[in-house]
Amino acid sequence: CPRPVTAAALSCRRYVAGGRCKSTAKLEGKVVIITGANTGIGKETARDLAQRGKVVVACRDIAKAEAAASEIRAETGNQQVIVKKLDLADTKSIREFAEKFLAEEKELHILINNAGVMLCPYSKTADGFEMHLGVNHLGHFLLTFLLLERLKQCAPARIVNVSSLAHHGGRIRFHDLNGEKSYNRALAYCHSKLANVLFTRELARRLQGKSQRRVEFTANALHPGSVHSELVRHSFVMTWLWKIFSFFLKTPWEGAQTSIYCAVAEELDSVTGQYFSDCQPAYVSPRGRDDETAKKLWSVSCELLGIQWD
Repeated sequence: CPRPVTAAALSCRRYVAGGRCKSTAKLEGKVVIITGANTGIGKETARDLAQRGKVVVACRDIAKAEAAASEIRAETGNQQVIVKKLDLADTKSIREFAEKFLAEEKELHILINNAGVMLCPYSKTADGFEMHLGVNHLGHFLLTFLLLERLKQCAPARIVNVSSLAHHGGRIRFHDLNGEKSYNRALAYCHSKLANVLFTRELARRLQGKSQRRVEFTANALHPGSVHSELVRHSFVMTWLWKIFSFFLKTPWEGAQTSIYCAVAEELDSVTGQYFSDCQPAYVSPRGRDDETAKKLWSVSCELLGIQWD
């Protein structure tokens, strides 16, 4: 016979589950892009938002993305779940994605920069960037830059950057951004998640500074929680630990709640440059609040990508 679930265990599980997005906001006539939406919290975010509006699933693996989109269409009845190829480890792919999207879609209201890599052995992107930095930060930085004007045209609009509590352990090592002098896969992930927070902060500052009206264009970052997903697939030890301690990890659906909250919650209409966890404001590390580092990272990112973003 199965062992009875104790009240303490249920209480613990509710605590682990964290906050839940309670917004019933509809996205009729609106378009959402979610990167890495073929699995994990990205897929659950897409599943929820597909019940509200049109969703573009932007993924590297088209076969997995089509399978996820087909499942979501069948479940929600929404045929407006579109798959488009996007490889964040290749700036050519990012530019091709943006070009095709802008040619085919006239609207864009929400961009959720969700995709990411974690604990990768040392490797580089197609453009020679260290993989964590290239995918988690620079890839989304370029994607946002390429889609920004369309988002502005469709304001009110939102950008949601999925960061992590791990940003507390990160620092921006300008002297060795690509980890060629020293590399630790865990720290590389932390550094990239700090970059997400700093990018969000600087983007919000720049967007606010150009408008004297009510904020109609917001950018916020979030920590989804410790989620039982494929993100740890590059580490045998972490994969093993994730299985053992799965009871104390969020499910992908639970992990998606703060992404959904940042994308649709009405109370965030004019909130920008903030960091959330469990559907509420969360503490940002001192390094994540360093405006000078944020400005320098912005400038260096533009140089690395060969773009001008003023």
